[in-house]
Amino acid sequence: MTTFISRRELLKRAGLAGAAVVVSPSLASADPAGAGQAAATASRAVAREPLENLTAAESDILEAIVTRLIPTDASGPGAAEARAAHYIDRALGGALSSSRQAYTAGLAALDRHARSSRGAPFAQLSAADQDAVLTDVESDAADGFSGTSSAFFAMVRAHTLQGTFCDPVYGGNASFVGWDLVGYPGVRTIVTPDEQRLGADVTRNHKSAYDYEMFTKASASAATGHGPNHGD
Repeated sequence: MTTFISRRELLKRAGLAGAAVVVSPSLASADPAGAGQAAATASRAVAREPLENLTAAESDILEAIVTRLIPTDASGPGAAEARAAHYIDRALGGALSSSRQAYTAGLAALDRHARSSRGAPFAQLSAADQDAVLTDVESDAADGFSGTSSAFFAMVRAHTLQGTFCDPVYGGNASFVGWDLVGYPGVRTIVTPDEQRLGADVTRNHKSAYDYEMFTKASASAATGHGPNHGD
């Protein structure tokens, strides 16, 4: 059975080193029932940004999933504000292209399970019911998946973490909310001795690695299939 932990505990266990992420062993849920659904509903009320690889229906399901995996709570914004789903949508046309069919099949299977077990599409369920569906998927208690449902869950969780804490050049971590959440001060080429002291208050610079000339923007473009414009 899945053990639910707070998002703060998720981030602590994730062991961030710079912007690198180790996937947490369990689903995080910290906001009260209904809060995640309200955030997802508000997000869908905003004009949908152009999709690059996912369909509108797939995007709605994925947005709801990432909102539950790293929810907005008292400690700050979550995966929705970081635009983790946007990162995944973009990357499915580039670095994550091999996962495109897995998303097509997996999102459809998850939504079918939500309808059969909870009586409504996943994106329309309450936060508590969404968590219950995700628990089923994580624990292989959901049928209809190509392969195991837990493998699909692990893939989406890993990509959600990537989209929340990546360099913003890749389409996630919008406005550096992921880095701010864990106190990562941003990429810098010079670190003073004072800044290296334990407990030092390092000013956050909100800079992408690709804001520095020494890093090759062409490599980021090749990896994602897009230019390194933060607004992409």
